[in-house]
Amino acid sequence: AAEQSEARKPGYTLEHGAYTRSDSTKKEISLVFTADEFFEGLPSIRGTLMKEKVPGSFFFTGRMYRNEKAIPFIRSLKNDLHYLGAHSDQHLLYADWSERDSTLVSRDSVLRDLQACHASMEALGITDGKRLYIPPYEWWNRQVADWCHADGVQLINFTGGTRSNADYTYPEMGRQYVSSGTIMRHLKEMEAKGALNGAVLLIHAGTDPRRKDKLYQHLPELIRDLRRKGYAFKRVDQVF
Repeated sequence: AAEQSEARKPGYTLEHGAYTRSDSTKKEISLVFTADEFFEGLPSIRGTLMKEKVPGSFFFTGRMYRNEKAIPFIRSLKNDLHYLGAHSDQHLLYADWSERDSTLVSRDSVLRDLQACHASMEALGITDGKRLYIPPYEWWNRQVADWCHADGVQLINFTGGTRSNADYTYPEMGRQYVSSGTIMRHLKEMEAKGALNGAVLLIHAGTDPRRKDKLYQHLPELIRDLRRKGYAFKRVDQVF
Protein backbone atom coordinates (compact mmCIF):
# COMPACT_ATOMS: atom_id res chain seq x y z
CA ALA A 1 0.00 0.00 0.00
CA ALA A 2 1.13 3.54 -0.65
CA GLU A 3 0.81 4.54 2.99
CA GLN A 4 2.91 1.59 4.13
CA SER A 5 5.89 3.09 2.31
CA GLU A 6 5.57 6.24 4.43
CA ALA A 7 6.26 4.34 7.65
CA ARG A 8 9.49 5.40 9.25
CA LYS A 9 10.58 1.81 9.85
CA PRO A 10 10.02 -1.49 8.07
CA GLY A 11 7.32 -3.69 9.58
CA TYR A 12 5.28 -0.76 10.89
CA THR A 13 1.66 -0.19 9.86
CA LEU A 14 0.40 3.28 8.96
CA GLU A 15 -3.33 3.82 8.34
CA HIS A 16 -4.79 7.18 7.31
CA GLY A 17 -1.66 8.84 8.72
CA ALA A 18 -1.75 7.07 12.12
CA TYR A 19 0.52 4.26 13.29
CA THR A 20 -1.54 1.23 14.29
CA ARG A 21 1.22 -1.33 14.74
CA SER A 22 4.91 -1.14 15.55
CA ASP A 23 7.52 -3.62 14.26
CA SER A 24 5.67 -6.76 13.16
CA THR A 25 8.93 -8.73 13.22
CA LYS A 26 9.28 -8.33 17.01
CA LYS A 27 7.33 -9.98 19.82
CA GLU A 28 6.53 -6.63 21.40
CA ILE A 29 3.18 -5.31 22.58
CA SER A 30 2.04 -1.91 23.81
CA LEU A 31 -0.81 -1.85 26.33
CA VAL A 32 -2.83 1.33 25.92
CA PHE A 33 -5.62 2.58 28.18
CA THR A 34 -8.03 5.38 27.26
CA ALA A 35 -10.61 7.21 29.37
CA ASP A 36 -12.98 10.16 29.33
CA GLU A 37 -15.87 9.96 31.79
CA PHE A 38 -15.40 6.42 33.13
CA PHE A 39 -12.20 5.47 34.94
CA GLU A 40 -13.26 3.08 37.72
CA GLY A 41 -10.73 0.50 36.51
CA LEU A 42 -7.64 2.61 37.17
CA PRO A 43 -6.84 1.24 40.67
CA SER A 44 -7.09 -2.32 39.36
CA ILE A 45 -5.06 -1.56 36.22
CA ARG A 46 -2.37 0.32 38.12
CA GLY A 47 -2.06 -2.48 40.67
CA THR A 48 -1.70 -5.12 37.97
CA LEU A 49 0.94 -3.17 36.03
CA MET A 50 2.88 -2.56 39.23
CA LYS A 51 2.73 -6.22 40.29
CA GLU A 52 3.69 -7.52 36.84
CA LYS A 53 6.30 -4.75 36.29
CA VAL A 54 4.75 -3.79 32.96
CA PRO A 55 4.76 -0.24 31.53
CA GLY A 56 1.46 1.16 30.32
CA SER A 57 0.45 4.06 28.12
CA PHE A 58 -2.58 6.11 29.20
CA PHE A 59 -4.48 8.55 26.98
CA PHE A 60 -7.05 10.75 28.73
CA THR A 61 -9.27 13.61 27.63
CA GLY A 62 -8.75 17.10 28.98
CA ARG A 63 -12.05 16.69 30.84
CA MET A 64 -10.51 13.79 32.70
CA TYR A 65 -7.22 15.56 33.39
CA ARG A 66 -9.32 18.29 35.06
CA ASN A 67 -11.60 15.89 36.95
CA GLU A 68 -10.85 16.29 40.67
CA LYS A 69 -11.80 12.65 41.32
CA ALA A 70 -9.43 11.41 38.62
CA ILE A 71 -6.42 13.59 39.41
CA PRO A 72 -5.08 11.45 42.33
CA PHE A 73 -5.05 8.38 40.06
CA ILE A 74 -3.36 10.35 37.27
CA ARG A 75 -0.65 11.57 39.65
CA SER A 76 -0.02 7.98 40.75
CA LEU A 77 0.34 6.82 37.14
CA LYS A 78 2.80 9.65 36.51
CA ASN A 79 4.82 8.64 39.58
CA ASP A 80 4.87 5.04 38.32
CA LEU A 81 6.49 6.33 35.08
CA HIS A 82 3.73 5.26 32.72
CA TYR A 83 3.24 7.25 29.52
CA LEU A 84 0.49 9.87 29.78
CA GLY A 85 -0.87 11.32 26.55
CA ALA A 86 -3.80 13.19 25.05
CA HIS A 87 -7.16 11.85 23.87
CA SER A 88 -8.57 15.28 22.86
CA ASP A 89 -10.14 17.75 25.25
CA GLN A 90 -13.89 17.46 24.58
CA HIS A 91 -13.93 14.10 22.75
CA LEU A 92 -14.91 15.51 19.36
CA LEU A 93 -16.02 13.38 16.43
CA TYR A 94 -13.59 14.25 13.62
CA ALA A 95 -15.05 12.39 10.68
CA ASP A 96 -18.33 10.95 9.49
CA TRP A 97 -18.77 7.30 10.54
CA SER A 98 -19.84 6.13 7.09
CA GLU A 99 -17.99 8.70 4.94
CA ARG A 100 -14.56 8.75 6.54
CA ASP A 101 -13.17 11.36 4.16
CA SER A 102 -15.92 13.74 5.23
CA THR A 103 -14.24 15.86 7.93
CA LEU A 104 -16.69 17.30 10.47
CA VAL A 105 -14.29 19.75 12.17
CA SER A 106 -12.03 22.61 11.15
CA ARG A 107 -8.24 22.57 11.50
CA ASP A 108 -8.43 25.32 14.11
CA SER A 109 -11.01 23.46 16.19
CA VAL A 110 -8.92 20.27 16.15
CA LEU A 111 -5.73 22.03 17.21
CA ARG A 112 -7.43 24.27 19.79
CA ASP A 113 -9.09 21.23 21.34
CA LEU A 114 -5.79 19.34 21.43
CA GLN A 115 -3.96 22.34 22.91
CA ALA A 116 -6.60 22.57 25.65
CA CYS A 117 -5.93 18.94 26.54
CA HIS A 118 -2.18 19.55 26.58
CA ALA A 119 -2.68 22.59 28.85
CA SER A 120 -4.61 20.43 31.33
CA MET A 121 -1.79 17.87 31.23
CA GLU A 122 0.81 20.57 31.86
CA ALA A 123 -1.18 21.79 34.87
CA LEU A 124 -0.45 18.36 36.41
CA GLY A 125 3.22 18.52 35.47
CA ILE A 126 2.87 16.19 32.48
CA THR A 127 5.13 17.63 29.80
CA ASP A 128 6.46 14.62 27.87
CA GLY A 129 3.20 13.23 26.48
CA LYS A 130 2.52 15.71 23.68
CA ARG A 131 4.05 13.92 20.71
CA LEU A 132 1.72 10.91 20.48
CA TYR A 133 -2.05 11.20 20.31
CA ILE A 134 -4.96 8.75 20.21
CA PRO A 135 -7.88 10.53 18.54
CA PRO A 136 -11.32 10.62 20.19
CA TYR A 137 -13.55 7.64 19.39
CA GLU A 138 -10.35 6.15 17.88
CA TRP A 139 -11.71 7.61 14.64
CA TRP A 140 -9.94 10.05 12.34
CA ASN A 141 -9.00 10.57 8.71
CA ARG A 142 -5.92 11.49 6.74
CA GLN A 143 -6.69 15.22 6.77
CA VAL A 144 -6.86 15.35 10.58
CA ALA A 145 -3.66 13.28 10.85
CA ASP A 146 -1.88 15.72 8.53
CA TRP A 147 -3.06 18.73 10.54
CA CYS A 148 -1.74 17.17 13.74
CA HIS A 149 1.50 16.05 12.13
CA ALA A 150 2.18 19.61 10.92
CA ASP A 151 1.79 20.67 14.55
CA GLY A 152 4.37 18.11 15.72
CA VAL A 153 1.86 15.49 16.86
CA GLN A 154 1.80 11.89 15.60
CA LEU A 155 -1.50 9.99 15.68
CA ILE A 156 -1.47 6.38 16.86
CA ASN A 157 -4.32 3.91 17.33
CA PHE A 158 -5.06 0.34 18.30
CA THR A 159 -4.16 -2.50 15.97
CA GLY A 160 -7.18 -3.40 13.85
CA GLY A 161 -8.77 -6.78 14.43
CA THR A 162 -7.58 -7.19 18.03
CA ARG A 163 -11.12 -6.47 19.35
CA SER A 164 -9.96 -5.49 22.85
CA ASN A 165 -11.34 -2.00 22.15
CA ALA A 166 -14.86 -3.54 22.08
CA ASP A 167 -14.72 -3.73 25.89
CA TYR A 168 -16.83 -0.53 26.01
CA THR A 169 -19.93 -2.45 24.88
CA TYR A 170 -22.64 -3.67 27.26
CA PRO A 171 -25.44 -6.26 26.94
CA GLU A 172 -28.16 -3.70 26.21
CA MET A 173 -26.36 -2.90 22.94
CA GLY A 174 -27.52 -6.24 21.55
CA ARG A 175 -25.41 -7.69 18.78
CA GLN A 176 -22.72 -5.07 19.30
CA TYR A 177 -21.92 -6.47 22.75
CA VAL A 178 -18.66 -8.41 22.98
CA SER A 179 -17.89 -10.25 26.22
CA SER A 180 -14.45 -10.26 27.83
CA GLY A 181 -14.30 -14.03 27.36
CA THR A 182 -14.84 -13.61 23.63
CA ILE A 183 -12.12 -10.95 23.45
CA MET A 184 -9.63 -13.08 25.41
CA ARG A 185 -10.26 -16.12 23.18
CA HIS A 186 -9.85 -13.97 20.09
CA LEU A 187 -6.51 -12.60 21.31
CA LYS A 188 -5.23 -16.11 21.97
CA GLU A 189 -6.23 -17.12 18.43
CA MET A 190 -4.44 -14.08 17.01
CA GLU A 191 -1.34 -14.85 19.04
CA ALA A 192 -1.31 -18.44 17.78
CA LYS A 193 -1.21 -17.07 14.22
CA GLY A 194 1.64 -14.70 15.05
CA ALA A 195 -0.65 -11.72 14.52
CA LEU A 196 0.15 -9.87 17.76
CA ASN A 197 3.72 -8.85 16.97
CA GLY A 198 3.98 -5.08 17.39
CA ALA A 199 0.32 -4.83 18.37
CA VAL A 200 -1.22 -1.89 20.18
CA LEU A 201 -3.85 -3.37 22.50
CA LEU A 202 -6.39 -0.81 23.67
CA ILE A 203 -8.37 -1.41 26.86
CA HIS A 204 -10.74 1.17 28.32
CA ALA A 205 -9.82 2.31 31.82
CA GLY A 206 -13.51 2.45 32.68
CA THR A 207 -16.78 1.52 31.03
CA ASP A 208 -20.50 2.15 31.26
CA PRO A 209 -21.85 0.72 34.54
CA ARG A 210 -24.16 -1.49 32.49
CA ARG A 211 -21.11 -3.56 31.54
CA LYS A 212 -20.38 -5.76 34.57
CA ASP A 213 -17.86 -7.90 32.66
CA LYS A 214 -14.77 -5.66 32.71
CA LEU A 215 -11.89 -6.59 30.42
CA TYR A 216 -9.34 -4.86 32.66
CA GLN A 217 -10.07 -7.50 35.31
CA HIS A 218 -8.54 -10.03 32.90
CA LEU A 219 -5.34 -8.01 32.56
CA PRO A 220 -3.23 -10.21 34.91
CA GLU A 221 -4.11 -13.31 32.88
CA LEU A 222 -3.46 -11.52 29.58
CA ILE A 223 -0.04 -10.24 30.65
CA ARG A 224 1.09 -13.59 32.04
CA ASP A 225 -0.08 -15.51 28.97
CA LEU A 226 1.74 -13.16 26.61
CA ARG A 227 4.88 -13.09 28.74
CA ARG A 228 4.98 -16.89 28.72
CA LYS A 229 4.83 -16.74 24.93
CA GLY A 230 7.90 -14.48 24.89
CA TYR A 231 6.39 -11.01 24.41
CA ALA A 232 7.98 -7.86 25.79
CA PHE A 233 5.79 -4.93 26.85
CA LYS A 234 6.71 -1.43 25.65
CA ARG A 235 5.48 2.08 26.27
CA VAL A 236 4.21 3.62 23.05
CA ASP A 237 6.97 6.23 23.07
CA GLN A 238 9.54 3.41 23.04
CA VAL A 239 8.25 2.06 19.73
CA PHE A 240 6.74 5.04 17.89
